[in-house]
Amino acid sequence: MFNGSEFLLEEGITTDFALVRATIGDRHGNLVFRSSARNFNPLAAMAGRTTIAEVEHLVEPGELDPDEVDLPGVFVQRVVRVFPDDPAAERRIERRTVRNEQEGGV
Repeated sequence: MFNGSEFLLEEGITTDFALVRATIGDRHGNLVFRSSARNFNPLAAMAGRTTIAEVEHLVEPGELDPDEVDLPGVFVQRVVRVFPDDPAAERRIERRTVRNEQEGGV
């Protein structure tokens, strides 16, 4: 009951591992996300017992402006530097598939 109204309280999701990718981060785990990554990555990181952050640009602690930090380091247990120019680090979210008309495609 809150202010005389009845509400249903659900437990939060907890995962064993959370893997997030940040544009900028430091060794302490303070992360800055780009664009739409700001929407879900901080919440996913907070839900993980162990959060692993892939960071494209690793800076020294203290170089980040505290007002720009999207996720404080208290939620991050591991930081891994990735090189965005490396073909192995390519992020493929969508895969384009095309069917020809003979196979029943449009």
